Amino acid sequence: MNLRLRLTLAFALVNVLMVAFLSAVDLANELQVQFQSTLDRAWSVCTFATDMVKSSLNRQLATPLDQALQDQDLANMLRDNMAKASAILEIAVVSENDRILADSIAENVGKIMPRYATFQSVVTDTGWYGKLEMLNAKAKYYQLERTLSPPTIYVRVVVHPALISSDILPRLERNFKFDLLSVAGAAIVTMLFSAVALRPLGRLRRQLELVASGQYEPAEAAHERRANDEVSIMASNVDILSQRLRGAQYEVSDLRGNLDRLLADLEEAVFIFNRENRLIFASGTVEKFVGRGRGELVGLAVGEVFPETTALGLIVGQAAHTGRPLRNRRVAAASLGDASSGMPAVLLSVDLLETAPRGSGLVVRLRDAEAQRQLGRELQTADRLAALSRVSGGVAHEVKNPLNAMLLHVEVARAKLAHGDTAIEPQIEIISSEIARLDRVVKTFLDFTRPVELRMTTMPVSELLEEMVALARPQAEAAGIRVILEDDSGGAPVRVDRDLFKQAVLNVVVNAIEAMPHGGELRLACHSSASTAEIRISDSGPGIPPALSEKIFRLYFTTKEKGSGIGLAMTFRMVQLHDGTIEFSSQPGKGTTFTLRIPVAA
Repeated sequence: MNLRLRLTLAFALVNVLMVAFLSAVDLANELQVQFQSTLDRAWSVCTFATDMVKSSLNRQLATPLDQALQDQDLANMLRDNMAKASAILEIAVVSENDRILADSIAENVGKIMPRYATFQSVVTDTGWYGKLEMLNAKAKYYQLERTLSPPTIYVRVVVHPALISSDILPRLERNFKFDLLSVAGAAIVTMLFSAVALRPLGRLRRQLELVASGQYEPAEAAHERRANDEVSIMASNVDILSQRLRGAQYEVSDLRGNLDRLLADLEEAVFIFNRENRLIFASGTVEKFVGRGRGELVGLAVGEVFPETTALGLIVGQAAHTGRPLRNRRVAAASLGDASSGMPAVLLSVDLLETAPRGSGLVVRLRDAEAQRQLGRELQTADRLAALSRVSGGVAHEVKNPLNAMLLHVEVARAKLAHGDTAIEPQIEIISSEIARLDRVVKTFLDFTRPVELRMTTMPVSELLEEMVALARPQAEAAGIRVILEDDSGGAPVRVDRDLFKQAVLNVVVNAIEAMPHGGELRLACHSSASTAEIRISDSGPGIPPALSEKIFRLYFTTKEKGSGIGLAMTFRMVQLHDGTIEFSSQPGKGTTFTLRIPVAA
């Protein structure tokens, strides 16, 4: 059933329900009017009968009550008054014990009259369905009553609704037939009108089907006609949408191709699943990891791409179920089956794509762990070569100065000897001192580059920072410096050589204290993520000039009068030996922040 037919039937149903509702209300109102009219007539008869009883008793004040009510004229008047209303079955005058003293039906005098429900409450409180049942009930009676005193007697009018059914039902039947014709007419008119009004929707539906299939070609006439109604405007927008969609398809195709080439170069496989956990995109070196081509995988569920019988499938399924992302989880490559040849392990990353309240997509990335490790080694080697280059540059500078001084004084000594002057002791002494200084430089360089044996231990990074604060606080307080410790690491453990790494951090802390000779604020903070622990050391000193930022970690470079230029260079080396990084940011006049990052212990 297409949209046009559904809308037509919906409009027809709505109109039929509205007309049916109005017709039902009309029938209920008509029934209420008839019952209310019967009630009014019954009350009129009851009032008139009460007045007749009063008049008869007033004429016979000396006659006993029973004899006075046996007046034949009163009985005739009650009978005649009852005949005037079709729904009234009986008019009676009864005593307090319900004995009939006078009646429109003569043979009932002296009998006990039963009590019936009040007709007034029936008319006001009963619904239309209950009233219809009253019209069909052959033995259902109701009463209206007025009281006279003294003595206390009652005038009762017995109402039988079934007696008015012959008056009401024909009228209700006529109204019901008219209402049925109204409902049928409303349905027919609505369907005809909807069929005409919704005819353009068929054309729009065909346009959208062609757009979805990629076969739609905007007609030239569509651009030439005037869009003076909503449907024409929608058709024109469909044309524009088709052109934009076609352009977007080309862009997506180009993007997919570029992404494939990029991932192929990175030796990484990417799988994207929708909220139903069905694969919608696979790229990169997919065959290398799962042993099947991308064309075979699209549309498969997560459990079919990564079977839960394998360790890899179990981990991916658990991440999808719990909604927890994974970062570089090492998984044995044997869980991949035949595709694992040549790979000891893979690195698994799982991310969630929040797409809608109904769910989220899933991104699974696989990388060769050995290739990743090799890349890490190459990067570390490059960093260490760069560091060695900076160290060598500092050493060359320190070696060149004593060599220049030695060469200069050798020339002076040679000139003196050429003129027969043998007083060259000052030059020999200077050359000797420069040789000693050169020896210290070379020894320092050898100590700096000599392999270090690390004694690794696992400890919380916060504990390491607390020890630094305890060591630095006395010197800081003596200089009027306030020390602040911020721990947001959550107890993250790190694996370090305790003494060497403490010395590396302490070098930075001491430099920060010496940068604030007139007091200030020293802030030490530690943070952690899933894979990295971070230590920040901030001071409120004068900062580092931008021109010196590239020289800070060079060996022998210092801006202090009595500085050796070794501390930060050693810190840089110690951090690198722990597979970490160190960097700084500085604003002149506002202070400097050094940031050390090392891996969190597995």
